[in-house]
Amino acid sequence: EVAASGKVRGAVNISRGMIEFRADPASPCRDERLSPEKTVIVYGASGGRSTLVGKTLQELGYQDVSDLGAFKGWVESGGEVE
Repeated sequence: EVAASGKVRGAVNISRGMIEFRADPASPCRDERLSPEKTVIVYGASGGRSTLVGKTLQELGYQDVSDLGAFKGWVESGGEVE
């Protein structure tokens, strides 16, 4: 999906099914680019899954989480894509 449509410039692509493993600081599978101390902005193809990811991150202790919503809206508003 990302290969076909692109992603927000500088974004870290993590699927909904992997977020608990990649974002949990105690997980051996964590992604070192994520940290509860950092600002995290989530988005998805339609915006529905991003809401779930944002909630999951908050449950994992992330304090500064925002939901950009749908990727399509980002593209239509002229947001940078890579």
